[in-house]
Amino acid sequence: MKRGTGSYLGLVAAGTLLVATLAGCGEGTQDDGAAAQPPNGDETTTTAPPATSSSGQEASGNGRPAETANEQFCRSNELKLSIGKGEGAAGTVYRPLQFTNTSDRMCVLHGYPGVSYVAGDDGHQVGPAAYRDGEKGAPVSLRPGEVAHAPVGFVQVRNYAQEECKPVPVRGLRVYPPQETESMFIKYDGTGCSSDEIPGHQLVVRTIQSGPGGRG
Repeated sequence: MKRGTGSYLGLVAAGTLLVATLAGCGEGTQDDGAAAQPPNGDETTTTAPPATSSSGQEASGNGRPAETANEQFCRSNELKLSIGKGEGAAGTVYRPLQFTNTSDRMCVLHGYPGVSYVAGDDGHQVGPAAYRDGEKGAPVSLRPGEVAHAPVGFVQVRNYAQEECKPVPVRGLRVYPPQETESMFIKYDGTGCSSDEIPGHQLVVRTIQSGPGGRG
């Protein structure tokens, strides 16, 4: 009887050891799987390929195919400035500030140009720069010779009290094309407010749009 009991206890002990061993093997497999994940600091990511049009060109944000290989922002030395015919509205005359691509490549204008009055031989700024009105539009691609414009509102400064406006003669506009730090100049004789504290905006500019704009 004692020998049988000992054999039985030995079998129980062996079975317990086998279960513990198998359990230990299961934990080891789970740890190996966790270790295969990349560390948080070195986590790798993948980027989806850009959407393409049926012609294989990358799609632009406005849904039109964009020839991205040639699309770079227009530089000041690649553009010619002009001012188109205007339209009046409630004491403000809106005229298209036109940008013509004079380069031999396609370039892009996107957003608002910087516009301000200048005076004197030194070209000092007169009053605040133009107020940006409305939402930023879509990029405009210009092939060589093509034109885009930004509507500029010229407020009749005579409508301001002289003590508020402090009017002075101006001889033109200093213009910064969008995404550009080199300014351009276009002659535009008139009168501007030299005060920075007028009740409103003497110049207003809207986002770049395709075409020459204006009347006729």
